[in-house]
Amino acid sequence: MRPAARSFLLGELVELLGGELEGDAAQRLTQVAPLESAGPEDISYFANDAYRGEFEATRAGAVVLHPSNTRPGLNCICTANPPLYFIRVLELFHPDPGAVAGTHAQAWVHPEAEVAASAEVGAFASVEQGACVGERARIGPGCRIGRYAEIGEGSSLHANVTVYAHCIVGKRAVLNAGCVIGSDGFGGALDRGRWVKMPHVGRVVLGDDVEVGANTTIDRGAMADTVLGDGVKLDNLIQIGHNVHIGANTSVAACAGIAGSARIGANCVIGGSADISGHLHLADGVQISPSTMIGRSIEIPGRYTGIFPWSEHRTWLRIAAVLRRLGDSGGPGRKRSGRERSGASPERRQEDRDDGHQ
Repeated sequence: MRPAARSFLLGELVELLGGELEGDAAQRLTQVAPLESAGPEDISYFANDAYRGEFEATRAGAVVLHPSNTRPGLNCICTANPPLYFIRVLELFHPDPGAVAGTHAQAWVHPEAEVAASAEVGAFASVEQGACVGERARIGPGCRIGRYAEIGEGSSLHANVTVYAHCIVGKRAVLNAGCVIGSDGFGGALDRGRWVKMPHVGRVVLGDDVEVGANTTIDRGAMADTVLGDGVKLDNLIQIGHNVHIGANTSVAACAGIAGSARIGANCVIGGSADISGHLHLADGVQISPSTMIGRSIEIPGRYTGIFPWSEHRTWLRIAAVLRRLGDSGGPGRKRSGRERSGASPERRQEDRDDGHQ
């Protein structure tokens, strides 16, 4: 069963959030829903033409959309940025309940730790010596806050999060279940054929409004700190190595890995399963496509794609086209036509015919 939500008249939403209303201001809305399953009392949004069919068939009571997409007979809220507007709608229908002040009877807080009176500490959580938990912060069940670690005001740690000693979590951060902040990095030296572990004495420092996905791990620095700037968003199952710096408002999708001492600029987007080698630099505004392997620094903003090796995105598309033509050769022993020997694939020859080329 979906959680209970508040209800609003369509006109009330526009009064609260702005936008231009087209349709019945008295339409009551009780829930949010996807276009394909929305009913007469649900509100949805449309922002991607790939869902044009669902939009044309929707039974939603109202849809948030761009003014260019209005439809006769459909209640609409028109706005320049439908996804952002709909986030505000979601926040209205399902407001964050906030921290429930107090420490659970089955939690443990060291006498020398500082926990704000308005903070929440859940069952079986532990807050160790010298740690500081800020106002309205939430420490979920089973969390461990290490010695002298700091949790900023308004931050939310879901169940079983570990923040190691001396690490800092900024204000309004969201750390999802099972993530680990400040475990040792991977490093050492050989001594007569045996590895000797390098002690890691740096910290992890997370800025304000950072989000860390479930089971993501961020290693502490060896001597200096691992640092994530304000507004960084990490998906689930990401590995961030020691001494990495990630600039403000960069987002990283699931299963990516960033090796030690890499420097990632601000406002970058790193796709799922991308692999960033250590000791390199990505400029501000770089976009890395999913599963791309980055083995050297990128100093020019843009989109980059590929695995052997990566290239500027448009270059990679040309490489991929050549690879497809190689695959069309049919393997050894197949006699190719003159057009194929000249490099034109069967698909391209068909396109030529369709376009009227001789």
